[in-house]
Amino acid sequence: MKKVTIFSLHLGFGGIEKCVVNLANLLSSSYDVEIVSTYKIEDTPAFDINPNVKVRYLYTKYKPNRLEWKNSLKKLKLITFIKESYKSVLVLMNKKNKTIEAMKKCDSDIMISTRDLFNKWLSIYGDKEKYRIAWEHNHHQNNPKYIKKLVNSCSSLDSLVLVSDSLRDFYDKIMKENNYKCKCVYIPNMLDDIPSSVSSLMDRRIVSVGRLSKEKGFSELIDIFKEFKEKHPNSKYRLDIIGDGAEKNKLVDKIYNYGLTKDIKVHGFLKKDKINEILNKSSIYLMTSFTESFGIVLIEAMACGLPCIAFDSAEGANDLIKDDYNGYLIANRSHEKMLEKLELLINDKEKRIQLGKNARSFSLKYSSDNIKKMWVELLEKRG
Repeated sequence: MKKVTIFSLHLGFGGIEKCVVNLANLLSSSYDVEIVSTYKIEDTPAFDINPNVKVRYLYTKYKPNRLEWKNSLKKLKLITFIKESYKSVLVLMNKKNKTIEAMKKCDSDIMISTRDLFNKWLSIYGDKEKYRIAWEHNHHQNNPKYIKKLVNSCSSLDSLVLVSDSLRDFYDKIMKENNYKCKCVYIPNMLDDIPSSVSSLMDRRIVSVGRLSKEKGFSELIDIFKEFKEKHPNSKYRLDIIGDGAEKNKLVDKIYNYGLTKDIKVHGFLKKDKINEILNKSSIYLMTSFTESFGIVLIEAMACGLPCIAFDSAEGANDLIKDDYNGYLIANRSHEKMLEKLELLINDKEKRIQLGKNARSFSLKYSSDNIKKMWVELLEKRG
C-alpha cells in the first residue's frame, strides 16, 4: 500500500483544513495516509478524522499569535508587545525548521502540500524521486504578485491541483509558456456526505455558512437582511449564520445595534450533522463572500435541496451556480438585485422548489466516489 503524506499548517477551523481532513479520510481506504500538521491549534482536530489516518504535530509549545501581537501593538503595551514579538519569532522559526525537517525525512511515496510556502519548501527539500503535489485552495483575484508567488512555488513540483476548471486552464497556460514541469489538474472539492433527506423549502429560514472573517462578507449579509426586514417588516423569515472566526463579536454587536436579535442568530461553529439539520429546515441559501476559490458550502446547501444566491465576486460560485437553474448570481455586489432574487424565491413557491430540485441533482456530481476516482487517477499516474 502506497503512503501519502499531506502537509497542513494546522487542523483547526477553516476551509483548507476541512478539505485536508476530507481528502485524508477519502484516501485512507486505499492508501496509508498521514497528516503532518505544523501547529496544534486545538486539543482535537475541528473535523472528524478517520482512525486509519495518522496525525502528527510538529510544534506544540506555542500557537500562532498574530492577533495577540497586533493587539499589543495597537494598545501600546510595551512589555506585552516584547513578549508577543519574542513568541512570534519562535513560532515562525519553528514553523520553518520543523516543517522543512519533516519534508526532508518524509519517506512517503506521495507528498501533498496545501500552501504556497509549503510548495516552495517541498520543491527544495522534498525527495525529488517521490511524487510531489501542490494543492491550491485560493483564487488569485488577478493579483500578479500572488500569481507569480504561487507559480514559482510549485513550478518544479510534479502536479498542481486546482479546484475549478477555470483556475486549471489559467495556471496551465502559465506553466506551459514558461516550460515548467508542473502539470495542472482539475479536481473539485467534494461532498463528504450526501444527506438522505432534503429540505421541504417551506420553513421561513434563510441560511449562510462560513468562516466569520472579512472576506466572507457577513457584515454585508446582515445589511442586506436589514434592508429586507425594512421592506417587509411583517415577514416571518429569519436568518441563520453558522460559523466562527475573528469577526464574530463585531457581527453580533451589529445585529444587536440593528435590533435584529430575534431575527438573526449567529450559531458559531457546528458539527456537520447540526449544520445539515439547519440546512434541512431552511429554504434559501445566501452567500455574500468577496472571494471564494470553490465554495463547498454552496454544494453542501445544494445537497440539501436549497436554491442558492451569491455575488459573482465569489469566483467559485460562478462555476457552481447556474442562473435560474439552481440559484442566482448577482453582479456588482448589488444589494438591490440580491433582494430582488430573494423576494422572487420567497414569493414563488414553485420556482423555489424547482431550483432546489435542480440544486440537489447538480450537487451529486461532487460525491466522494466521483472525487475519489479523480484523486486516485492522479496519484497513480506516477506508478
